[in-house]
Amino acid sequence: MELENLVGEARERQVKPMPARERLVAGAIALGFLVAAFVVGVLVPANREAHPLTLGLLVLLAVVARRVLFEIGNNEACPDQLVFIPMLILAPLPLVPLLVAAAFVLARLPELVRGGVHPDRWLYPLGDAWHSIGAVAVLAALHPGPLDGRHAWVYALALLGQVVVATLIAVVNDHLIHRTSPLDGLWLAILGCRIDVVLTPVAYMVAAVAESESLAVLSVLPVLWLLRIFSVERRERYAAALELNQAYRGTVMVLSDVVEAEDNYTASHCRSVVELAGAVADELGVGHRTRQELEIAALLHDVGKIAIPNEILNKPSKLTAEEFELMKTHTLEGQALLDRVGGRLARVGEIVRSCHERWDGQGYPDGLRGDEIPVAARIVFCCDAYSAMTTDRPYRRAMSRDAALEELRRNAGTQFEPRVVEAMERVVWEFDAIADEPYADALRAVIAGSSIQALEAASA
Repeated sequence: MELENLVGEARERQVKPMPARERLVAGAIALGFLVAAFVVGVLVPANREAHPLTLGLLVLLAVVARRVLFEIGNNEACPDQLVFIPMLILAPLPLVPLLVAAAFVLARLPELVRGGVHPDRWLYPLGDAWHSIGAVAVLAALHPGPLDGRHAWVYALALLGQVVVATLIAVVNDHLIHRTSPLDGLWLAILGCRIDVVLTPVAYMVAAVAESESLAVLSVLPVLWLLRIFSVERRERYAAALELNQAYRGTVMVLSDVVEAEDNYTASHCRSVVELAGAVADELGVGHRTRQELEIAALLHDVGKIAIPNEILNKPSKLTAEEFELMKTHTLEGQALLDRVGGRLARVGEIVRSCHERWDGQGYPDGLRGDEIPVAARIVFCCDAYSAMTTDRPYRRAMSRDAALEELRRNAGTQFEPRVVEAMERVVWEFDAIADEPYADALRAVIAGSSIQALEAASA
């Protein structure tokens, strides 16, 4: 999923109570951190003493750093590394996880008070402090001396421990709560960790000076101020992108309503194609962006028919050659309509244009052949044909499932891509298996609901 879509979903979730599953996972991660912090506090000996004012200053700076947020997909990253490294050097190791957690909770308080974040979300700052356990564990095990070149490898291992623990927690959290694949979760986690890695050399230089003069940690404030400017600009860009996506979503729904007002059959047919095309795309494992554009194209693949006279659309007999030539222009009309909207819908328009191209190159309007046809258009074409064959029309009765599938198989390699036909057959059998189960109506309602949610995500 595109980052801007993930960011939009994350923003919406912030003001809502956690679903039971999310609360359970977030609570387990937070509780696990508290247990780990307790174990560290008991087992790790204090390696240094620190004045309470120094500890308070470190926590305050960590709060400031935590307020500088960079949204990355479902998660957030912040430049708290600038303060975390000095905290590792200046504070007693057993206290570091608790100091980090306290700073993260305090940084979240303004949103909790203003209502910008649901009270359920207080669990997340505790889970976000897990990275401190990895670094503290490495330093406690290896007992490095002063912060100098001789011990650089130990502090490099501490950074590695921090990154590994933070990545593991992020991947588990995203997989259990958001159903994100481990690879996608790993990619998002690495994006967040890049900030820590880049800031680490600066943080170690600050910490080296702060070893002899603790007030030197205040030197991170100008850097935090500069990063704050960048983070605000980034949030504003995301807000603009999300607003534009909302406009695209509204445009898609308006066009769908126009099609429905013009021709009820075309509207219901398009919704059926959306459901089938999404399932076939999943079966073929197409990329997320392609799937998004495919679902919009499936909904709007016949939008150009609003330019076709109703007497042709609803003719109870077979079209004449002249009428069929006019009907064939609906793909071009559909693309022209979507091109006028522009942006993402212009890319969808390219798919709509190609939704009647044949695998053997005998289709229209451009006579594309094989892989020249966009994969989304190949899928929509096959699903469109199956839906049309299995639906009653004024000039013929609907075909049975088996007859329609046989027709697809007979035309695989000429009209349709064979791989798409095979996936289509598996999808149809799966849908029919659901229909044979008890509570089939309820299951179909769930499938329909899932398709609607997917469509909303696709048009986001």
